[in-house]
Amino acid sequence: MIRREEVYKIGRLGKAHGIKGEISFLIDDDVFERVDADYLVLDIDGILVPFFIEEYRFKTDSNVLMKFDGIDTQERARELTGCDVYFPRALAEDDEDTLSWAEMIGYSLIDAQTGQDIGIIASVDDATINILFELEDGRLIPASEELITNIDTKKHQIEINLPEGILEL
Repeated sequence: MIRREEVYKIGRLGKAHGIKGEISFLIDDDVFERVDADYLVLDIDGILVPFFIEEYRFKTDSNVLMKFDGIDTQERARELTGCDVYFPRALAEDDEDTLSWAEMIGYSLIDAQTGQDIGIIASVDDATINILFELEDGRLIPASEELITNIDTKKHQIEINLPEGILEL
């Protein structure tokens, strides 16, 4: 059984495309440019299920036409519409030099100066130039690469050198 902490979300499936089982896949992460994978994990009614990739091609930078093994009709592809798509952390962590923002979700944020556990990253807001970590308790922490001092992919921890007083806001 695949556990949620073993994967991270990279996008969502859209509409079926054509009649041979292809489906539109809206991606939030550039994982396909960094890592090869034989399968992706879909959230089907709250259960994480692996689906092997037959082939894929980019339609745009954020839209991929995906063909999964065993999904050979438009009707079967329609059944997957709206499913969240996840990528196995173990495959992405093989390439530690290029950790994406999406991969950091679920990591512990540690104050580099005090060693204090600040919280768990629930999401990353990269909609503007000022990227923010949103913690599970709702606090927003600047996620500037200049502030991050260390990333431990084995422990799922990020050490960050926070500006003085930021935690009191």
